[in-house]
Amino acid sequence: MNYYLGLDIGSSSIKAALVEIETGKSIGVVQEPKEEMGMFAQKNGWAEQKPNDWWLHICNAITRLKKQHNITRSKIKGIGISYQMHGLVLIDKDGNPLRKSIIWCDSRAVEIGNTAFNDIGHEKCSSQLLNSPGNLTASKLKWVKENEPNIYKNIYKFMLPGDYIAYKFSNTINTTISGLSEGIFWDFKNDKVADFLLEYYGIDKALVPDIVDTFGVQSLVDEKGEAESGIAAGTPIYYRAGDQPNNALSLNVFNPGEVAATGGTSGVVYAVTGSLSAKESSRVNNFAHVNYKRGDAPRIGKLLCINGAGIQYRWLLNNLAVSSYEEMNNLASDIPVGSDGVCLIPFGNGAERMLNNKEIGTRILNMNLNNHHKGHMCRAALEGIAFSFVYGMEIMKSDGIKASVIRAGNDNLFRSEIFANTVATLIEQEIEIYNTTGAIGAARAADLHKGDYETFGKAIIDNDHVMTFMPFKDKAPYLKAYKNWKKELQLILNKE
Repeated sequence: MNYYLGLDIGSSSIKAALVEIETGKSIGVVQEPKEEMGMFAQKNGWAEQKPNDWWLHICNAITRLKKQHNITRSKIKGIGISYQMHGLVLIDKDGNPLRKSIIWCDSRAVEIGNTAFNDIGHEKCSSQLLNSPGNLTASKLKWVKENEPNIYKNIYKFMLPGDYIAYKFSNTINTTISGLSEGIFWDFKNDKVADFLLEYYGIDKALVPDIVDTFGVQSLVDEKGEAESGIAAGTPIYYRAGDQPNNALSLNVFNPGEVAATGGTSGVVYAVTGSLSAKESSRVNNFAHVNYKRGDAPRIGKLLCINGAGIQYRWLLNNLAVSSYEEMNNLASDIPVGSDGVCLIPFGNGAERMLNNKEIGTRILNMNLNNHHKGHMCRAALEGIAFSFVYGMEIMKSDGIKASVIRAGNDNLFRSEIFANTVATLIEQEIEIYNTTGAIGAARAADLHKGDYETFGKAIIDNDHVMTFMPFKDKAPYLKAYKNWKKELQLILNKE
């Protein structure tokens, strides 16, 4: 049996997966390190990691996988890479990192991006970049230019985290259109690198890596890569994408109207469209999806993030007298739709982009200390988080998204019937649940260099489908509860 290796480079850990080439079936996933990776935060709002730490953990993960499943290096026939988006890695001519990577949750470049948005013009940014430059990779590179000139002058190439890992395997420097778009380096109107943004920031175009297709032979493992990773020299890297486009791919989301949802610590709604419209560019990010190709009809991934999602439910788990999520779900199921008037606004995880970057905190409203108890809080939390997803979907709808299918991972929130049924009923759309991960998706994606999307999708349905939540016919109580929640939210937003 032969296998593909999938790697998912997160900010808390590295996950590595092996799938059988013939069936797409996952045979094993490992995580390194066993404890969470740390971040360096020299100042408030900063977040950095050492790129070579990612590589070390990847090599350790590969060693564990091979040992656990008794697989030799010659049995691994290709590599797929998923990675934390919006990071910045800088290397010199010898390929050595010049500084720690400035990662996705680092906010030092916010003002640089906001100024660029105003100076270049909202219309130009929205129509050509499909985004505000914001706090994304291009703005972080400008920050280095302004604040670390000695480092900047020694840059040979900038990279995204996945580009760096591919380089460590192969000694070949390249990137993808999807990757450049997530860094806000891509001009969609002219289908090329965004020269006007580089000029505005004073960034030399020579720093941009060569561009390769998202699917195909991007590079080959070299002898040094073999010695360090244990993957045979000559093994191709077939695929690379940021974690959110990759999560969508893992759920077989490729076409306009298909939506991938994630209900982790934060929530994500990622919808594919064939339009270059970006009406909500300040609240929704737009990137080239994994199947975007120059000259073809566009495939754009619209990304809406909800910070206040699973973290709200976890906070209740840690602070109520309950022992598990299961107990919380059981308590909540005894409470009627609408939580007897109790309303929870779950935005206590920092500023919310979909609320125009307002930071309003978590609010628990309409609690009656004589009649309400922790069951009401559990129900109100699940409903409040579900309502925030529905609110996000309404923003997506105003930006031209009409969902034809919604697929979600089998994570904590979507395991809750109350949560999933509330979302499905309000948006009047079934939700398909799949038990897959980013690393497994990346491993399977290595097979897409053959262009066979049908077989790829079949492997996901055959191996990973868990259940489907159908919308309830009686929508009225859900609609009433949602209108009440939205009214309370609006009152808060109007005060801010």
